Amino acid sequence: MTIYKYIGRTAKGILKKGTVDAVSERHAILKLRDQGINPREVTESQSILHKEISIGSPVKQQDFVMYCRQFSTLIQAGISIVEATSILANQTESQGLRQALEKVMEDIKEGNSFSATIAQQPKVFPVLFSNMIKAGEATGNLDETLERLAMYFEKQYTIKKKIQSVLAYPIIILAITMVVVIFMMTVILPRFTAMFEQLGAELPSLTVVILSLGNVIQGYWWLLLIILVAVVISFRVLHQKSHIFRDAVATVLLKTPVFGKVLQKVLIARMTRTLSSLFSSSVPILQALVIVEKVVDHPLMGKVLQKAKTSLESGNRLSEPFEESWLFPPLVAQMTAIGEKTGSLDSMLANIADFYEAEVDRTVDTLKSLIEPLMIVFLAVVVGTIVLAVMMPLLSIYTQI
Repeated sequence: MTIYKYIGRTAKGILKKGTVDAVSERHAILKLRDQGINPREVTESQSILHKEISIGSPVKQQDFVMYCRQFSTLIQAGISIVEATSILANQTESQGLRQALEKVMEDIKEGNSFSATIAQQPKVFPVLFSNMIKAGEATGNLDETLERLAMYFEKQYTIKKKIQSVLAYPIIILAITMVVVIFMMTVILPRFTAMFEQLGAELPSLTVVILSLGNVIQGYWWLLLIILVAVVISFRVLHQKSHIFRDAVATVLLKTPVFGKVLQKVLIARMTRTLSSLFSSSVPILQALVIVEKVVDHPLMGKVLQKAKTSLESGNRLSEPFEESWLFPPLVAQMTAIGEKTGSLDSMLANIADFYEAEVDRTVDTLKSLIEPLMIVFLAVVVGTIVLAVMMPLLSIYTQI
């Protein structure tokens, strides 16, 4: 919602000033009249206290996925766009989505098209969504377009949640391991060490090394924290400012064993699924490639898509840049070339997306079954090393006795 300042008079002629929240100036005027105030002046508030501060998208992905599916169902049931938007605005639990839908509803009532309205809110409605809606309006296939969009966002959300579930377990185990190790190195081991020194026992090399690490952590934790923060900030700045650094990071991630292959398959699946959805909605191919580049948002794949656009503008095939790039396996280039020759590029790209989405599912399921025992072994080895550093002096004292 936007905050508007107003000056007006009540029905009794009393001058009144204040603020009102509304999705537009027109909506603010109507709201004031409903309250019995005849506004003379309505202006958007410029106060920092009335500005909304948001980081990233104001709508969670799961809320937007649910909106797509419900909106598609309502439109296919013959409900008008305005009525469907009103229903979804009233029932959604997402405040950001509710405000966006109220703004959409007001703009449509003023005579604007649905696609033009949602294009004004790119933080809520992705560029793919607004462009496919625009194509659906132009071709008269809005219900089919909405169904494709609902399926697309559901698939992307499912893949994202599966990858997050795989990464969550090792991250939690690593965090627990770090806490346990630091506690044992800085609290438990020094107490045993003081006892060993009183007994005159010689400390083994392993115990001395781990104890020295514990002393460094205790004495210079603030310096280590500063270094960590500096590294993180430097990484973010370089990643934003340097194309060379960003390309290098992307290459390293894709070359990483196991996880690099998963990332590559996810990127290919997203690219082909998006391109197939745009083709099926009759979006021009050059415009579709620009949209796909924004949706995929990956430096290396973005360069390939730019080459593909240049290739098409020069009268060459779409598949040629795919054949030249190491990022795409031969299967992708070959199936794309077949789709171009047979005039079934949209369905061929959909088949590629189906294949790689299934590959991602299988790989993720395999990783989930392997990561758990591996992380348990890792935790046992790390903690066991610390315990061994404590037990070795005890065994030494026992043998001396």
